[in-house]
Amino acid sequence: MTMPEIAAKAVPDDAYLLDVRELDEWRAGHAPEAAHIPLNDLQQRVGEVPQGQPIYVICRVGGRSAHATAWLNHVGWEAVNVDGGMQSWAAAGRPMVSETGQPPYVA
Repeated sequence: MTMPEIAAKAVPDDAYLLDVRELDEWRAGHAPEAAHIPLNDLQQRVGEVPQGQPIYVICRVGGRSAHATAWLNHVGWEAVNVDGGMQSWAAAGRPMVSETGQPPYVA
């Protein structure tokens, strides 16, 4: 089975974006509307992820989000991996915010 993937620049503006990076990475810079559930917490917190709509999963470069996407699809969600992760998101000029008071960056 192939992994559903999408380029960062092609993620719809109104998409449900799930960021599976660690807290320090999230705080440094993330998409403004993203939900944050670290990969290690996803199985316990999957009930927070809506069903019946595509879930766009993102991490730093795409590895952790690929694992999350595969697992979500396996357990009944409709998940799509964001190819290249937050590095591609930032390179595409997509909006970012930080939780630190500093300019956002991809940690």
